[in-house]
Amino acid sequence: MSGRTLKIALAASVALNLFGIAGGVAAWVTRDKVDSHLEGQRPAGRPSPFREIMAGLDPAVRDRVRMTMRASAQAARPDFQQAREARRMAVTLSASPDGNPAQITALLEQSRAAEMRGRARLERDSVALLATLGPRDRQALSVVLNRRGRESRGGRDDDRGRTGLRQKPEETPSPVT
Repeated sequence: MSGRTLKIALAASVALNLFGIAGGVAAWVTRDKVDSHLEGQRPAGRPSPFREIMAGLDPAVRDRVRMTMRASAQAARPDFQQAREARRMAVTLSASPDGNPAQITALLEQSRAAEMRGRARLERDSVALLATLGPRDRQALSVVLNRRGRESRGGRDDDRGRTGLRQKPEETPSPVT
């Protein structure tokens, strides 16, 4: 190799290294900007995810809360399964050519009633659990009474993606003053 070829190869290597470093810095800065933007997207006053709340509790309280809530969820599970099954049957029947509107309405009523029974059980058990906690723990766990359920967490029981149905968020009536 001649000296001239060596100089050209060295200059090309330096240029490629500088280009690589600049790309790495740009990716790092962009990632930081995206992370800070995502943190800014979280609405003010929104409660922390449930796992974070549970991690902040005393271990003895955490275990008792976890066992109580798990037992409550297991007890309410048949109601929610019945609600999902009735809704699936209503969707299937409504898609069929001979869908009977009265039968579809009855299935939807069954679905709503079963879901309300499950929700009522969960809420009743949650209120009873909250009554046994101290003020700080009760305040931290008060988010369990939030009505969002699995759809906000993308849980495995979310049927909206499978049926193609989109549900409107529930409207909260304004208090009368």
